[in-house]
Amino acid sequence: MTVHLVGAGPGDPGLITARGLDLIRTCDALVYDRLVARELVDEAPAGAIRISRESLSQDEIDELLVAWGRRRLEVVRLKGGDPFVFGRGGEEALALARAGIPFEVVPGISSLAAVPAAAGIPITHRGLASQVTAVSGHDDATLDYEWLARSRGTIIVFMGLERLGAIANGLVGAGKDAATPAAVVARGTTDEQRVAVASLATIAEAARKLESPALLVVGDVVRVRSLLAEPATRELLSA
Repeated sequence: MTVHLVGAGPGDPGLITARGLDLIRTCDALVYDRLVARELVDEAPAGAIRISRESLSQDEIDELLVAWGRRRLEVVRLKGGDPFVFGRGGEEALALARAGIPFEVVPGISSLAAVPAAAGIPITHRGLASQVTAVSGHDDATLDYEWLARSRGTIIVFMGLERLGAIANGLVGAGKDAATPAAVVARGTTDEQRVAVASLATIAEAARKLESPALLVVGDVVRVRSLLAEPATRELLSA
């Protein structure tokens, strides 16, 4: 029996891996994130234990996974995106390893590339960006704005919607060009997807009506979105 740390993908339930879906359909217990699509939770067997992690601390989740693992249950810990990309999957894996509980990590499609792609934004593009820097904006005070402002290519900020103004100001204040293209993609890959595009200096105002979860994309690749929407200019993308 094993605890499976499964990535649910970026939002659209159809983007979970075949392996992940098979595990949900055969599990004894399912612990799922708040943002996981309800359709995936409903795939668990009728008799399976189902618990939302919303009211649980990380320590409580770790303890629960260990306890169920010791009961020799087939446990699925269903996490948004990929377990090891800003998903705290590493912490849960370490807790299981310390307790001697067998576990498996089942990667998921991360929002890192999938959400911008759903909005028509490639995070790398020849001649525009060959480097991607991903950071968490949950605590913007911990960001090294000077380093980020100097970094080349595309900047992706997870969990930064509530602090979007401070993040944009921090980047501009550290020397990032205020006119740098930026986009916020909210509820990416789902039917509720919404996108705001503006300069870095004005992106916070442009995105003020959007709701979490959302991803901030900063860089010249944002310009590709408008080109993809204009068939007559698509030839420019391969120039």
